[in-house]
Amino acid sequence: MPHIADIDHVQVAIPPGADDAARAFYGGVLGLQEVPKPAPLNASGGVWFQLGTSQLHIGAEQGFAPNKKAHPAFVVEEFDEYCALLRERGVAVREEAQVYGRRRAGIEDPFGNRVELIAAA
Repeated sequence: MPHIADIDHVQVAIPPGADDAARAFYGGVLGLQEVPKPAPLNASGGVWFQLGTSQLHIGAEQGFAPNKKAHPAFVVEEFDEYCALLRERGVAVREEAQVYGRRRAGIEDPFGNRVELIAAA
């Protein structure tokens, strides 16, 4: 039966011209692996990252406003250690209520977008 099988990518918006700051945060601070964007899409700017079988696409948006509700949620191995590492790197990490018995934390990227961290099962 035809069905949706997986998520290919999630898109997060940033202000125009902020690619380097996005690269520094998502690649440098969070440690995500950057992957090249396809050539036909390079003119619009933005940065792409690979996470397992899915990708995170960061793209510039005119009239940008940060997302406080919509967000990517990343599964984190060694949750306490990772949160401590982020704090050492200057990121404010907020513990949030557990869902289905899994610990969660919230952070914001440099542009004010919400990002959720979920402890690996």
